[in-house]
Amino acid sequence: MSTPTNGLQALSAEATQLLRTLDAELESWGNQAGAASLIMPPLLPVEALARLDFYENFPHQALVVAPLDLARREPGARPACFRPQALDSATLALPSAACFAVYLHHERQTLPGDTAVTVLGRCFRRENHYEDLRRLIGFHMREIVALGSAEYTRQHLDRFGDRIERFAAALGLPLRKQAATDPFYDRNGQRALLQKLSPVKHEYVAGDLAIASLNVHRNFFGERCRITHAGTGEPVFTSCVAFGLERWLSVLLGRFGSYRAAAAALRDATDALRDLAGERR
Repeated sequence: MSTPTNGLQALSAEATQLLRTLDAELESWGNQAGAASLIMPPLLPVEALARLDFYENFPHQALVVAPLDLARREPGARPACFRPQALDSATLALPSAACFAVYLHHERQTLPGDTAVTVLGRCFRRENHYEDLRRLIGFHMREIVALGSAEYTRQHLDRFGDRIERFAAALGLPLRKQAATDPFYDRNGQRALLQKLSPVKHEYVAGDLAIASLNVHRNFFGERCRITHAGTGEPVFTSCVAFGLERWLSVLLGRFGSYRAAAAALRDATDALRDLAGERR
């Protein structure tokens, strides 16, 4: 079967099982660190993402959802696409990352203390090209998100950065960690300068493909969503660890040659790490 070029690709039974096994392992990392597992909505309000400067910072990725304008609908037509004039206003967005929903879920809340949650999101990005499982228009993203003090959010990334590196070593998967950028801040503001001096995003790259990232947001989302820390009354700091699951599948398939072999290697790696940590029963 030819590889689709429109960014839409189904997973085989073996690939589906591997994705679920990998995600269960990553979710358990969050749970072991005290993160509650939550399910977020699949769509987000355009207005809410606009308040987070999403359309200023990520316009190239943005995808929105619009219902049909029924007054303009042509009964019996079988269109290949719908033109803008056939659509009502788009008030809902397809999120490009899973963590946006987490911050909006906690909007205007005062957290009793340092808090972590983990979510599996269906994420969507407009790209200039698509490539098998490496680059899709819609994909799964597991995130482990920390909300709390600056120190807590730093420790969160240190903990999971170390775990990613140990996991990759157990898989025999060469990864390199490199600084990247995320335009969460006004490009001309003080925070943008601070980002250049102290990177807020690091990616773990296999070959030429980023498969995980560590993201520092400082108190940007705490301020924008008015999420405060009960201990200080100040906006929380946030950070997140993100995993693109289909990208992991692509890398594991390339490394081990088949999904079955990749699944066996994944079991061996997780068992080895649990033995080292004394977690295996």
